Amino acid sequence: MSLNVTFGVTTWLWTSPFKSDTPALFEKIKGMGFDAVEIPVEDPDLIDVAGVQNALMQHDLKPVICGAFGPSRDLTHDDPSFHQTSFDYIQKCFDISSALGAKFVAGPMYSAVGKARLLSPEQKRVEWDRAVNNLHIVCKMAASAGQEIALEPLNRFETDLINNAADLMQLIHDINHPAAKVLLDGFHMNIEERSIEDAITLVGEKLIHVQVSENYRGTPGTGQTRWEDYRRGLEKINYQGTVSIESFTPEIKELAGAVCIWRPLAESQDDFASEGLKFLKEWAS
Repeated sequence: MSLNVTFGVTTWLWTSPFKSDTPALFEKIKGMGFDAVEIPVEDPDLIDVAGVQNALMQHDLKPVICGAFGPSRDLTHDDPSFHQTSFDYIQKCFDISSALGAKFVAGPMYSAVGKARLLSPEQKRVEWDRAVNNLHIVCKMAASAGQEIALEPLNRFETDLINNAADLMQLIHDINHPAAKVLLDGFHMNIEERSIEDAITLVGEKLIHVQVSENYRGTPGTGQTRWEDYRRGLEKINYQGTVSIESFTPEIKELAGAVCIWRPLAESQDDFASEGLKFLKEWAS
């Protein structure tokens, strides 16, 4: 029995930030056979929503809105002004998502990416409680906009707060709001989870988006990932959402530096996408 999923790809595979000319990629993305495109919102003011909407309709692509949480967007910061900056940014993401007909905003919005420290239990509790309280506010914002949030665990080198599915389910339990849902990213799971299958079944019906690449962040199907474990987990929970390729281009130096990609991971970014999709369609069939 084949998985009942659709396939997407992030524009980060080719460029950053997403701006007015980025929808020019949509024709190529659709031509490769993708159903959806991830739209990373690094700077909301750079996104021409009407232009994006037209391009999505023209090429029959479904949008997935992903947030970018750098140092200034930190819901666990000691300075509450950072929380307000985060709320303002996330609200703009909800506005974009709503306008484009998407249903959720995804990403590790509980903290700033790159905060990886050895904390005392007391400080960890302080930051955990800030994340819970502030994300409850975000969930109320989401509900008011007809949206949900897809929270993403990151590996230990990128955050010290939420590293695996168990961490995230505890956070969602504490947030205690129906808008809090889950994004699982295979790159991080390959580092942090003992069992991919168990992680997927643990989050269960909360899972609303999946991102994949290889263990080395390369083209799906070319590395050490245990793809059958993904398949069994997704089958068990009857996942019917999007499975999206997420990696990054080494050509955009600021982005490449942020994700520590120091060399090309494929012959070309187009090959990365097309060969990855070919593998995923065979894997899901």
